[in-house]
Amino acid sequence: MSITLERVLYVEDDADIRTLAGFALKAVGRFTLEACASGQEALNKAPGFAPQLFLLDVMMPGMDGPTTLGRLRALPGLGAVPAIFMTAKVQPQEVERYKALGGLDVISKPFDPMTLSASVRAIWERRHD
Repeated sequence: MSITLERVLYVEDDADIRTLAGFALKAVGRFTLEACASGQEALNKAPGFAPQLFLLDVMMPGMDGPTTLGRLRALPGLGAVPAIFMTAKVQPQEVERYKALGGLDVISKPFDPMTLSASVRAIWERRHD
């Protein structure tokens, strides 16, 4: 039996993208969302939010997505939380690198707000393949 995805921790440094994706994930996808503007904010909020999934921008100032994922997974209780990366850099070798770092998959930017939630759910549903 598959667990329904409800709680997503979303990390994106661009305020406009964060707002657009946040609206899409909450209004269209009906996710419970914790949107963070930085890796550090994610580290501060993740333990109390108890996310089922990390949705991480790759390129962010300070702490990038892969570094953020490593630090999130080092927190108690969050080591097995799956992650999806979002980036404009989606060449096959880059996608493979993000998967090697522990990402389930990569969603390319720019994304379609109307299909973003469906993409997240589809990746979530095939995570055990």
